[in-house]
Amino acid sequence: MLDSVVAAETPEGILLELRPAGLSARFCAFAIDAMIRFSVVFAAALIGEAFEGMGTAFVLIFYFLMDWFYPVAFELGRDGATPGKSAMGLKVVMDNGLPVTPAASMTRNLLRFADFLPFGYGAAIVSMLLSRDGKRLGDLAASTIVVHQPRPAPKATLDMVVPLAPARVLSQRDQSALIALAARAPTLTVERLDELAALAAPVQGQARGTPADVTRRVLGVSQWLLGRRA
Repeated sequence: MLDSVVAAETPEGILLELRPAGLSARFCAFAIDAMIRFSVVFAAALIGEAFEGMGTAFVLIFYFLMDWFYPVAFELGRDGATPGKSAMGLKVVMDNGLPVTPAASMTRNLLRFADFLPFGYGAAIVSMLLSRDGKRLGDLAASTIVVHQPRPAPKATLDMVVPLAPARVLSQRDQSALIALAARAPTLTVERLDELAALAAPVQGQARGTPADVTRRVLGVSQWLLGRRA
């Protein structure tokens, strides 16, 4: 990931690491939102045709609301992201990592007209490329930042673990350690489980193979100690 990491401190003194979104991710999010807005407005226009003049007025007002308040409505929600940003794993937060405020959301979206200048969001692109944290003009004015949403690391599971007899006689202490490792496995990340399993590799007779293979065999020994048999 080429995006930099920005440190932010909350009012409670908690230090957060924010990963600003790059130009490509934000462009994809913008394209998704644009298609959604176009589809909704197009559907409203089809309905408005049945009401002639009044329908046209309704469509124009609806288009205005969608264009200016569509982002605000979603950014102030629980996820702090429009559907396009959610699809790309992005969200809008304040510079200190807290949820975006109504005033900040309104400011960053009302200034999109400045970001659009001179055409095709040229000012926004230049600002994002020059800014270390990828901010467009609206973000600079509102003290907001678009970041990648943190995703929890995948947890290890005991699926497809075949019980395996230990390669040597194990002491009571070693048996307890292996059983404890198996009990903790679902709470650990895959990388951390591989590290711990590598320390216990001698119990399964060989340390050859990938870290995943070694971990699977070590957990197999723990299942055998628990009385499970293939």
